[in-house]
Amino acid sequence: MTISTQSNLAPIAIFIFARPDHLRKTLQSLLLCQGFDCSPIIVFGDGPKVEAQKGQVEAARRIAREVLGDRATYYFSDTNHGLAKSVMFGVTKLVNQYGRAIVVEDDLELAPNFLNFMNEALDRYSDDERVYQISGHAFEVPEFAQRRTAIFLPITTTWGWGTWKRAWDFFDPASTGWEKLSVERQLRTEFNFGNVYDYASMLQRQMRGRSDSWGVRWYWSVFSQNGMTCFPPQTLVRNTGMDGTGTHGRGFVRRYKKRENPLLNRLIGFSDAKLNDDDLKAVQREIRRQNGGSVGKLIDVAKKIFS
Repeated sequence: MTISTQSNLAPIAIFIFARPDHLRKTLQSLLLCQGFDCSPIIVFGDGPKVEAQKGQVEAARRIAREVLGDRATYYFSDTNHGLAKSVMFGVTKLVNQYGRAIVVEDDLELAPNFLNFMNEALDRYSDDERVYQISGHAFEVPEFAQRRTAIFLPITTTWGWGTWKRAWDFFDPASTGWEKLSVERQLRTEFNFGNVYDYASMLQRQMRGRSDSWGVRWYWSVFSQNGMTCFPPQTLVRNTGMDGTGTHGRGFVRRYKKRENPLLNRLIGFSDAKLNDDDLKAVQREIRRQNGGSVGKLIDVAKKIFS
């Protein structure tokens, strides 16, 4: 398996804000990815929320220009739009122009074959209307340690991913029908991936104006179309930003705890896009374990009661 032809390489959208140290590490890992030299690079930088952030925002932009130079096109905003609007604007812009896009945020460490996997999968499933997303991140499932083929799950992710215009056109920021999650128990269970993660509450908080997430609305959009995502068997992406420095992700000490295994760096094969019950159950078990098992679930229930 080799990297896609240059004409088919997806543009890489890099979203940055005010974390220069994280961004430098992200860009250093991106530079080592196969296919980077031939990929269009577009950097989207949101403006500071408050005056105190201005220095860090400018520092991040300097690092982007220092590392990427003229290889990249830059869209820097003077005002703050928030991550959700920034991602929605950037992804829409690129898929309309190129037909597809790969999305990287400023707190990710990427494996050398991240771009290879993403471009191969974007090519392989470009016309398969069942597949809405390619994910570079994967859940660390012990059963998949020696696996060499991609898997499919009915959920989406936000840590290093790609999509096509034909899929992104279904993105519904208004999350039409989200209210049904409060009254239809089976629907809620399915949206919560067998009740192993409370995506429903995330969406409800978003739609009630209590959070600012494009990711859970994208998941609802894909879920509403019975779509699925292609994942590598082991992760090609590690999130380095769960340290309190980011706008999003604070407080998730228990959720998505991960092993510090080396990032996968071998060729990954592909098969027909379909869900496999054994794969789904293995991932569900791992998510449940990472969230603290039964004790973790009781903590979540208590938080809902007293919040």
